[in-house]
Amino acid sequence: MRTVLVTGPGGAGRTTVAAATALAATRAGRRVLLLTCDRGHAPDTVLAAALPTRGTDDGAPWAPPVEAAPGLWAARVAAGEHFGALARDLQDRGTSLLDLLGATPLDPEELTELPGAEPLAILAALRAAHADGRWDLLVVDMPPAHETVRLLALPEQLRRYLRRLLPPERQAARALRPMLAQLARVPMPAQLLYDTVERWQQELAAVQEVIEAPGTTVRLVAEPGVLAAGALRTARAGLALQGCRIDSLVANRLLPHDSADPWLAGLADEQRTAHRALCEEFLADGVTVRDVPHLGRSPRGPADLGELAAHATLPREDREVHEGREVHETSGAHEEQVPAEPWTVEDRLATDGMLVWRLPLPGADRDGLGLVRRGDELIVGVGPFRRVLPLPSALRRCTVSGAGLRDGALSVRFIPDPDLWPRTT
Repeated sequence: MRTVLVTGPGGAGRTTVAAATALAATRAGRRVLLLTCDRGHAPDTVLAAALPTRGTDDGAPWAPPVEAAPGLWAARVAAGEHFGALARDLQDRGTSLLDLLGATPLDPEELTELPGAEPLAILAALRAAHADGRWDLLVVDMPPAHETVRLLALPEQLRRYLRRLLPPERQAARALRPMLAQLARVPMPAQLLYDTVERWQQELAAVQEVIEAPGTTVRLVAEPGVLAAGALRTARAGLALQGCRIDSLVANRLLPHDSADPWLAGLADEQRTAHRALCEEFLADGVTVRDVPHLGRSPRGPADLGELAAHATLPREDREVHEGREVHETSGAHEEQVPAEPWTVEDRLATDGMLVWRLPLPGADRDGLGLVRRGDELIVGVGPFRRVLPLPSALRRCTVSGAGLRDGALSVRFIPDPDLWPRTT
């Protein structure tokens, strides 16, 4: 199943681009589900359809989908209902433990959504949409870019925390718990703990599989301007750190550059300068830039979305060229799969006596980089984002001798540890 995660700086028009992407795909004969994380009225306005704001009693991570156009179904992530379902399930499973502690369970009416519930609901919705099987394409209107990076990193981080707090080897003691429970004549609380952890490990692994699937890509949306470049650069580096593939940058709400109005012409010139800089930066790394013009009004309904989506079908000769490089003017319905740039270990033992681990991090800068070796792991920081990377087996027997950032890639140099490296005779 193809999945497109649409994100970008706040206010850049993510919802509009996500809806136009979904509509263009339906016109190509695909069955599409558009998921939105926006709890406001923007999705309803853009689609000209009323999306339910509340989920169902079964705790599904989204409200009932609505057919916004032929072949296009749209649904809103239902974080509150998903949180309530998780809390009720945990209470039901832990009834014996609550009785043992003398605790009073919470009534369903008391369960209110806590901070942090929304990311879990979004991840659950991603997995549920893939498991549903009714759609060919999933388009997700994600939160702003910085939040999206942290959200996509969450499954791996939580799985690592669970492995550290309750390592698999300690779970071997589960065989003794039934006997201990009989001796004590009370259920052992650890049973609930281990069962819950095992279930969460399975859920998180399934979500991570969706995020890392070859058919899952990120589509960045930005309105070219002075502030957009820095925000995009940081988000792009964070996405690269998580191994996410960016299929394109959508330059949204482009103003006409032939206006006779001096005020509008000045804004258009400023925007065009920023747009050119974005094109140079992203095209140099092989990322397609897609142009979406300003309609002169806020998009409302399939007709306006269709006007934006129509840019996906422009003939090749009608596409604008910036300094000899092609820029696709499209809302983003092109569905090519973008291969991830590999994180490779280069063997330079024969020439330089070292191994080099190359980590592509386009958009990163030296001042925002952090690098710490911890046992068999490498902790890499890029701006506000961090990731703990397990070292490839060969590098675990080496020591870090240095690192450098060049051409959008972090190269970490390793020298074999004589006490651990196989000796040659």
